[in-house]
Amino acid sequence: MNVTATHDFLLRPCHGPVEWPALVRIWRSAVEATHDFLTVADIGFYERRLAEEYLKMVDVTVADSDGVPVGFSGVAGGNLEMLFIDHQHRGRGAGSVLLADAMAKNPGLLVDVNEQNPQAVGFYHRHGFVTLSRSETDGDGRPFPILHLGPAESAGVPGHSS
Repeated sequence: MNVTATHDFLLRPCHGPVEWPALVRIWRSAVEATHDFLTVADIGFYERRLAEEYLKMVDVTVADSDGVPVGFSGVAGGNLEMLFIDHQHRGRGAGSVLLADAMAKNPGLLVDVNEQNPQAVGFYHRHGFVTLSRSETDGDGRPFPILHLGPAESAGVPGHSS
């Protein structure tokens, strides 16, 4: 098991399906705090998809604080597909630690983010990502625009390097 401790967070692989209910609770906490553009029905739709489909499609890294999962990321094929921090633990560095870990393991990491979530867009921009393109709908064809981000150096943006 590959375990990394940094900034009061222990990063570790997910324990598999047995841990998914805890990750879904983290996801819901994060989404309810930041995705005000989603209806209750939308949240239910994505929550079911997360539990039944999405989590098994990604390599999940969990951030623990004092032995309790407080956030997680999911990467597949060099793309950060998900990064969620429990609402009560936001702003303490867990997201930055998870992102740094994903970037270290996946040079040239790409990220898709909801355009309607300005906090997340700002987070990735502060970490050196730039918008490469935009889609009108999300991966499920629903009307939630997605920004496709990548490292500034991959976009040829001067003055940005790792």
